[in-house]
This record gives sequence, C-alpha cells and structure tokens, in this order.
Amino acid sequence: MTINNPKILFVDDEVDLCMLIQMSLKRIHIYCDIAHDVAQAKEKLSKHKYDACLTDLNLPDESGLELVKYVTDHYHDLPIAVLSAYGNMEIAIAALKAGAFDFLSKPINLESLKNLLEKAFSNKAAEQKLNSSDIEYKLLIGQSPVMNTLRDTLRKVAKTQAPVFIMGESGTGKEVIAKLVHLLSHRKESTFVPINCGAIPADLMESELFGYVKGSFTGATQNKVGLIQSADGGTLFLDEIAELPMNMQVKLLRAVQEKCIRPIGSDTEIPVDFRIISATHQNVEQLIQEGKFRQDLFFRLHVMDIQLPPLRERGADIILLAKHFLEKICTEWQIPTKEFTISAKDWLMKQRYTGNIRELRNIIERAITLSDGHAISDINLKSINIHKPTPQVETPPQPISTPVISPTAYTDDSTQIEMQKVWADGLEPYLEAIEKRILIETLNKTYWNRTQAAKKLNMSFRSLRYRLKKFGLDEG
Repeated sequence: MTINNPKILFVDDEVDLCMLIQMSLKRIHIYCDIAHDVAQAKEKLSKHKYDACLTDLNLPDESGLELVKYVTDHYHDLPIAVLSAYGNMEIAIAALKAGAFDFLSKPINLESLKNLLEKAFSNKAAEQKLNSSDIEYKLLIGQSPVMNTLRDTLRKVAKTQAPVFIMGESGTGKEVIAKLVHLLSHRKESTFVPINCGAIPADLMESELFGYVKGSFTGATQNKVGLIQSADGGTLFLDEIAELPMNMQVKLLRAVQEKCIRPIGSDTEIPVDFRIISATHQNVEQLIQEGKFRQDLFFRLHVMDIQLPPLRERGADIILLAKHFLEKICTEWQIPTKEFTISAKDWLMKQRYTGNIRELRNIIERAITLSDGHAISDINLKSINIHKPTPQVETPPQPISTPVISPTAYTDDSTQIEMQKVWADGLEPYLEAIEKRILIETLNKTYWNRTQAAKKLNMSFRSLRYRLKKFGLDEG
C-alpha cells in the first residue's frame, strides 16, 4: 500500500454487504466506515478524512452519481469509485465522466475490490505528489483560457481509470497530451506505449498489437509479445485510431472490454491491465455513419474526452510557444540564443496555423536557419512563405513538349554540379535528399495536413507516414 493505515468510506444500502466488506477489509488492515445513503455519506465526509470512497449507484435518497459529483466538487483529492450492477454500464460511464476514477461490478469480488483500492490509494499518492511538484503539469505551455481549462480537464481525467479519447486538428499535440495523462496518473512508473495505427501495414496489425506464438505461421520462429501486452500495468496510446481496419476494431473492442488478449496461434488468453487512450483528427461520428468505424468501439473508447484547441485560438500562447521552440532549437543546435523582434512577434500573431504547433515549430526552425544575426525579424519569417498560398490563376492548357535527349543533354554546368554531388555522396543519399525536400515543400503548401499532402503526392496516407517517419518528420 502507498498509504499507511488507509481508511475508506463504503456507501451502500445493503446492510449485510456492508458488514461483509467491513470485515473483509479489516483482515487486510483497511478501516472501512459505512454509510447507507447520500445524506449519511455527506455527513461522514464532513467529519472524517478518508483515503478513498466507494459508492453504490442505486441509493435510497439520491443516486450515487450525485455523490460522485459532490465528492469531485468538494473533495477533489479524494478518489471515488462506483459499484455497478449488470446492465448499468451507461450509468457507470456517466459516473466516470462525473469524476469517478473506476467502477466495480456487482456481485463484488474481494480480490477485485482489493486491487481497486490499491489503485485508489496510488491515485491519492500521485495527486499529493502532483500538488507538491506539478513538474509534468507545467509542461503545458500557455496561459490562455482554453489552456487553463485543458489543465483542469487533465487533472480530472488523470485520476480516473476510464478510457480517454483525444480529438484535435493535426499538429495540436495529441501524443503530448496522452503522455501527460499517463504521467499525471498512478501508472506513471509503468510503461507508456504509443502506437500509430496509420503507420502499421494492415496485414501486420494483428501480430503487432496482439503478438504471436512460435510456429503460428511461416516465419514465426519465436514468441512475440504484442504492443498491448507490453503496456501491462501502464498506458496504451492509439494514435490515429480512425485508421484501424474494421476487423481489428472487433478484436480491440474485446481486449478493452475483457482486459485480456489472445496472441496469434495461442489457445489461451493473457490478462492485461492497461489504460487506453485514443486520438484522431478525423470526425469519427461521420465515419460511424459511413460504416467505417464501429459504434460500439467508439462508445467504449469515448468515455472521457479531451478536445485540443487549435493554435489560432490560443492568443498570446503563440508567442510563449515560439519563444520555447526558439530557445530549445538554439540549445539543440548549440548556437547562441536568438530573439524575436517586435515585427516578428506581430507577424506570428497574425498567422492561421492550420498545421498548429507542429507548423509553428517548423516556422521557427527555418527562421533560425535564415537569420544571420542575433535577432529574428518578420523578414526571416515571411521569406518562408508557407501561410498564404499563391493565388491560383487559371491559364489555358499548354501543349506538352517531349524533351529530346541528345549526347550533350547532360553537359551543362548545373547538371555537372548535380552529378558531382551524386559521385561524391552516392545516388541513394542524393535521391533521399530530393525526396525529403519534396515532402517538406508539399507539407508546407498543405500547412502540414498530411491527408492533403498524400493526395497531392498521389500516394496512400500509410506510405506518406512511412516516409515521414523515415526522415524524422513525424513529430507532434
């Protein structure tokens, strides 16, 4: 236990059950106080200090959901869980959204109750540590109202065991938020496993997520632990969840519901204790209507939701973030720290940032490269020319001329320079440099909207993600 001599409040109108729970917990040195309705519970909460609270949802005077809301509002550092009879899952999820950190199904299994209380005490210890340091909590840069609201939401979400669904435009930092939820929870000492569902080929998805046993298929020369199992005790983050194939959505749904997996070729299931966080920039509700995403899976994943604001709605946070990136990049490049001029700050505040935080970082990185002196001006920023696309003027189609190749076609000075680069570095590095440059230019023109970039390059989204990862461009 992480708390000495823990004391809990158990709220239920079944007298026999209360006595059983009280005696059972006494054997493992947990003091259990009893209340039979919401009024009694509020009275005891006002007189005593508890380390956790567990309440039934069906109480004589008021719903246990009201008690959850009361505890969340008046005793925000007190972990509260709910008891849910079979068929009350919607109410249990409502309790999680109201602030409960977990729920336990009736009839109560004493081992499950013990595990739940251990999580509650860990939650309380983590909350106390957070209040004393707030180190990870301060990683969210910004003082705008939307960011302050986001901080409050994170603190509330981190206390629960409920699945979290993060929504936001591309580049708003969904993985950063998922990592913060993990760091602010009692699971922070365990593994955080991020998975990009759009970066794994469909035919490898099951083996990557669930693993396999030796001999299950040709090439399976040894057992492989799946990514879900590697998140045991920690947090599983599924980015771009909307890219998950339909057949895998069924398997994931069962893994989330049952908290167990079956590796490919195995006859037995493996229990896995993990918290799942999902994220997407797509409209999942529209995908459900189009039959491209399972509604039951969305219902299970979308218990606690976090909506990330676009950068253009964060006001002065833009300058705070720009300064942060400026200092960080200068440190990484081991060059003297630069500063923004007033005109540069004014320019930064006027942009739309459809690529959001990722786009802002790229702007700063290129401006540092283009600036010669100590200061970065609006001239350095404007020269990037990635925010305002050139107006497209319709011109009549021009006849296509086929180039005629002659023995002297490759003897001009520019071509000779290019050939010298190839001879010096090799063909592969030269071609990769061209490919990377084309990727960056296309992403800049689409404001780092990867879906649009893939269409412009006439390639699949999966292929684009592979290349971005290859060149180290798949960040944020």
